[in-house]
Amino acid sequence: VGLVLASVWCWGVILDKLVQFRRARREAAVFDRAFWSGEPLDGLFEQIGPEPKGRSQRIFAAGMIEWRRSHREGGGLIAGAQSRIDRSMDVAIAKEGEALGRGLPVLATVGSTAPFIGLFGTVWGIMNSFIGIAESQNTNLAVVAPGIAEALLATGLGLLAAIPAVIFYNKLSADANRIVGGYEAFADEFSTILSRQLDAAA
Repeated sequence: VGLVLASVWCWGVILDKLVQFRRARREAAVFDRAFWSGEPLDGLFEQIGPEPKGRSQRIFAAGMIEWRRSHREGGGLIAGAQSRIDRSMDVAIAKEGEALGRGLPVLATVGSTAPFIGLFGTVWGIMNSFIGIAESQNTNLAVVAPGIAEALLATGLGLLAAIPAVIFYNKLSADANRIVGGYEAFADEFSTILSRQLDAAA
């Protein structure tokens, strides 16, 4: 029962992450087109607001908020603006990466432990078969079959839970790393643009 529940839990995490990652990639593509459309950054920020829903938008908003906070009332810039903007976006990227990776440890745990739980069930089933032989003093198939069936079932359930968990953990981890890598690349490009503006204003 535990292995069946673990398998269902894993599939729930897998389906949720597949949908979540597809949405994140789509949001990033849409925002990337808007960012490079030539629209002024202040205008784009006004459109999405300080608390947008998209992940790429939240990283952009974090940089823009710090950019605006770094301006004095007279229009001058507070020293160290570039490093503060970079740190703000790094924190936003870390939060998004944590959200994308949430649930993946479940797959890793089930993938690494389910085979051993199944093996324990296998040992238990074979032990029951030997106990049945000892009690009946008979090696008839009818005596050993129930225990062997339990052993095979436990092995099968362990593999049923572990194999998809391992496969999708590797795939989803790689997908999450690629998405976060895209966020980091965007943050570097955005930081470069702001750096040029800072140098021009200096």
